[in-house]
Amino acid sequence: MSSGEKEEMRKFKGPKEACGVFGAFGHEDAAKLAYFGLYALQHRGQESSGIVSSDGKNVYEHRRMGLVTEVFNEEAVNRLPGHIAIGHVRYSTTGSSVLKNAQPFIASHAGRTLAIAHNGNLTNARTLRGELEAKGSIFQTTIDSEVIVHLIARKIHLGLEEALVRAIRKIEGAYACTFMTEDELIAFRDPNGFRPLCLGKLNGSYVVASETCALDLIEAEYVRDIEPGEIVIVNENGIKSIKVKKQHGRSSFCIFELIYFARPDSRIFGCNVYNVRKKFGEKLAEEYNVDADFAMPFPDSGNYAAIGYCRRSGAALEIGMIRNHYVGRTFIAPSQSMRDFGVKVKLNPVHGLLEGKKVVIVEDSIIRGTTSRMRIKTLRDAGAKEVHMLVSCPPHRYPCYYGIDFSTKGELLACRNSLEQIKRYIGVDSLGYLSLEGMIEATGLSRDCFCLACFTGKYPVKHDGEFSKLCLEKGD
Repeated sequence: MSSGEKEEMRKFKGPKEACGVFGAFGHEDAAKLAYFGLYALQHRGQESSGIVSSDGKNVYEHRRMGLVTEVFNEEAVNRLPGHIAIGHVRYSTTGSSVLKNAQPFIASHAGRTLAIAHNGNLTNARTLRGELEAKGSIFQTTIDSEVIVHLIARKIHLGLEEALVRAIRKIEGAYACTFMTEDELIAFRDPNGFRPLCLGKLNGSYVVASETCALDLIEAEYVRDIEPGEIVIVNENGIKSIKVKKQHGRSSFCIFELIYFARPDSRIFGCNVYNVRKKFGEKLAEEYNVDADFAMPFPDSGNYAAIGYCRRSGAALEIGMIRNHYVGRTFIAPSQSMRDFGVKVKLNPVHGLLEGKKVVIVEDSIIRGTTSRMRIKTLRDAGAKEVHMLVSCPPHRYPCYYGIDFSTKGELLACRNSLEQIKRYIGVDSLGYLSLEGMIEATGLSRDCFCLACFTGKYPVKHDGEFSKLCLEKGD
């Protein structure tokens, strides 16, 4: 691992968005649709952005490190002609944060161009990569998505459809993907359905996106979710569905999508995210009675649970910290004396509201605890008399191997600390987590629908063992 990559890991503070994928077929401005779709999905990844397009014969690509608005301008989008496009926004969970790992990943084989955009983590990527390299495959990146392309390429002589089916039968873990050739758009999702993926229509064209908020922005009609274990193929002959893998007894929807990842205006797993988060807060109010002058969130993550908490408890809802909506990438590093700059530049306390008050914070989750600790200190410095915290999910005690970047136990505060120790570490007067039962009840779905491994340690799909996002790097 290079010194730059080690520094990247040291700077990493909290759970990051996995990735967002988008695809369009049959629209004269497919790349522009992809641009706006990725813009709506920006919350799912901020490291790199990319779009690959096709006019039916030639394939064009543009990928860079950075946000969608930093990577693309009108000139860049105009250099992506065609009626087919796929796009990707990335936060790396496998493979380091460098340009070669930006997606969509694109390769040429046997006279065909193959491109893929992947959200999730393959849990057997290391094993498959070793097998492929032993057979002569040469990898250009350290992302697990490239493993899928190599598997497809090895069977492409049987036809693309058969190659896809055989590849998907070999891979394990979490994957919600858009895939394209010169003349087809393909979407597929793992049999557990860890990550969301939906299908829409726009004036006769088809679109695929990680979340429905992307469909809303381009005014596409939501048709349905891509089903777990399904391949959807779109070409000039229309749309075709193939069920490749059966579910392993049940679905394993990632509950953290509802807690944190997905935009509140999206509908995923059949749930309205906004309403589910409000219900998390209502359940907190049923489980805890905190004596405080008012409740408040840390914008924006706790906003919706805080609304639900106040609605059920009768507590006053206030906004005790104001978010700076114009925070981008700063190229001037703060000095050591400004060590809290990273927190203060994003959120600033309302001193006149907080001074002498007893406050209950409603937060979505605590992963490493470092950000919560700094924010609580900010509230204390602003004069808060008491600070209590309620968290709208249970403690995260186990790593995630399915596309969320807390893949080792050492990263999780609740793994190595008791409730009392966490309370002391972050500096609150009291701390309460939503029960597992209360969280599941708030979704309106059954327990068997969800992956709860980060809370229970019971993993629905086997994995290669503990790994970091750099586990496919040479020497790891």
